[in-house]
Amino acid sequence: MAKLSDPLVLGRVIGDVIDALSPSVKMSVTFNTNKQVYNGHEFFPSAVTNKPKVEVHGGDMRSFFTLVMTDPDVPGPSDPYLREHLHWYFS
Repeated sequence: MAKLSDPLVLGRVIGDVIDALSPSVKMSVTFNTNKQVYNGHEFFPSAVTNKPKVEVHGGDMRSFFTLVMTDPDVPGPSDPYLREHLHWYFS
């Protein structure tokens, strides 16, 4: 169960966007080769214009994974209608 201090809870990602979860594998997401993504970390739009590099660590590589990218308060906290906008996709 997520703690109240978890950035995903504070940002209302857990609760509004997805249910509480227990991660089963670790992954790293990096923009522009040196900007590591962490829950709750903010980026300027210019830093995230390209697709990120995503690495899954551990687990069975025959499995499928889902990566959700959300910005819970876009364009603003009172009307976040763009939080589920498709920013990029992997093919």
